[in-house]
Amino acid sequence: MILLCPALVWSQASALGEQTRASQPQPNQSLSNTGTSASQTNAAAQAKPHTAELPSAPAPNGVGQKTSGSNLKQSHRIFGIMPNFSAVNPNAQLPRLTTHQKFVLALHDSFDYSSFVITGILSANSLRTNSYPELGSGAAGFGRYYWRAFTDQVSGTYFTEAIVPTLTHEDPRYYTLGKDGFLRRTGYALSRVFVTKNDAGGEEFNTSEVGGDALEAGVANLYYPAQERGVVKTTENWSTQLIVTGAANVLKEFWPDIRKNILLQKN
Repeated sequence: MILLCPALVWSQASALGEQTRASQPQPNQSLSNTGTSASQTNAAAQAKPHTAELPSAPAPNGVGQKTSGSNLKQSHRIFGIMPNFSAVNPNAQLPRLTTHQKFVLALHDSFDYSSFVITGILSANSLRTNSYPELGSGAAGFGRYYWRAFTDQVSGTYFTEAIVPTLTHEDPRYYTLGKDGFLRRTGYALSRVFVTKNDAGGEEFNTSEVGGDALEAGVANLYYPAQERGVVKTTENWSTQLIVTGAANVLKEFWPDIRKNILLQKN
């Protein structure tokens, strides 16, 4: 769309120029045709606003929407591993997500190949530190850690990006600020844990994130050892999920800067 924009603008300008030239009287026209030419010019001038004001249809899922103010762009993955499908470019104006699109977003974030890799890394670290002795050690212990960590990830993603946002009519995407200083952008990223956009474009309390993480922490009581259940453990799990979300938002906020200024990658 970016590459086609100059061609589209040029073609529109050419069309308007041709209409203008067509409406102007030619030098070799006789005085008897002046009245006819003037009426044609007025008719063309009256018709132009109707043509120029026709709204263009929005691109599906917001692809190709114009942005302003910053040339920093998000990518689908951070460092080629961490899923980043929900991040939005600075100042982008996107249409609301349908219920189907929210579930598709959760599907991408949950079952992207990178999700399996990250789960494996976290499970290996939990096994190394013997986080839950009841799960054992070795290959069998790793398997027990892995499927629980993967279930945590999938249930948390679906609760926060699909199920609860559908019920509360909230937008689960992260809208990058992309401007101002480091402290301002960091504070903004952390605040998005508790503030989000709704489907109407306004802002409200982020029930999807706070409530979705609470639901994930509650569901975890069904498959973790008895020693890791209860109100205290559930609260700890819920708090950890909120902290992780805040850290992930900060990383998403500055990822375009890291890509451009440190990794020297083109948008």
